[in-house]
Amino acid sequence: MKKPTLVVGAGALTLLVVAVVLSLRPGSDPVAAQQPAPVLDLQQSGPAVARLGSQQIDVQELKSVMATLPPEAREQLRSNRSALETWLRSRLAQKAVLEQADAQGWRQRPEVEQQTRAAAEQIVFRDYMLSVSEVPANYPSAAELQAAYDSGKAQWVTPAQYQVSQIFLAVGPGQRAEGVRRQALELSRKAQEAPGEFAELATQYSQEPNSARHGGDIGMQPLEQLLPEVRGVVSRLKVGSVSDVVQSSAGFHVLKLTAQQPARTATLDDMRERLTQALRAQRQEQIAKSYLEGMLNTATLSIDGAQLNKVLE
Repeated sequence: MKKPTLVVGAGALTLLVVAVVLSLRPGSDPVAAQQPAPVLDLQQSGPAVARLGSQQIDVQELKSVMATLPPEAREQLRSNRSALETWLRSRLAQKAVLEQADAQGWRQRPEVEQQTRAAAEQIVFRDYMLSVSEVPANYPSAAELQAAYDSGKAQWVTPAQYQVSQIFLAVGPGQRAEGVRRQALELSRKAQEAPGEFAELATQYSQEPNSARHGGDIGMQPLEQLLPEVRGVVSRLKVGSVSDVVQSSAGFHVLKLTAQQPARTATLDDMRERLTQALRAQRQEQIAKSYLEGMLNTATLSIDGAQLNKVLE
């Protein structure tokens, strides 16, 4: 856990409910920039975004990689320049290694060719199964969507949300906590006397740079996403009020509750897109399973037990 932050990092119908509920949990979405982008071997075309010796990543390759990401992950990567540059360096290094391997005939090694064939078979199998298990465009119907929503309605609850601002003072190595506490107490007193000046105080004194740039605002969060030491304090604050000093393992916090949203049950309109995606994925899996079972039922299947035993011996 980084010191300055308040945030603590995060049956067909049963499976459907679990899948959608997980997608609703605040902080549960994977950080796209931390997930490896797919490796593409595209022909170089257009201006280069990055180069390493004879290797380069051009605009088209980068656009193709970005296009394979989910929209939310794509936006996170766009806003995380450091992660994007890390990927560029990693991809160039990979290309350089592949160039060396090709120069030594590595692709022609028997074990590599065997793995290549196996990988190609999996790609063909997966792509073909996607084509034969295509879900009708009009699925799910309005009635099916409503039924799925009603069946899992108890699960579509979003917790209360708290928009909190903070002034954070860290206790550095060798630094006396008491001195930092006194500074935090003085800032708390000033902010309580003039809550309207909290953002200015946070910008000037808070040692958490990300929130300090926004007047101390850390955004709308459920209590579960906040540090344990501050949850009780935040839950008791009234909108617009400033807390006394709160000490955590990271340092000292002065908190202001700027807005609050009560817990509520998501409406069908809120859930429509997620439910539709989950129902379509579920139906596609059912179609694919039926297709494979049909292959076994329509062909003559035989298993030679004696030969099988020889393999297992």
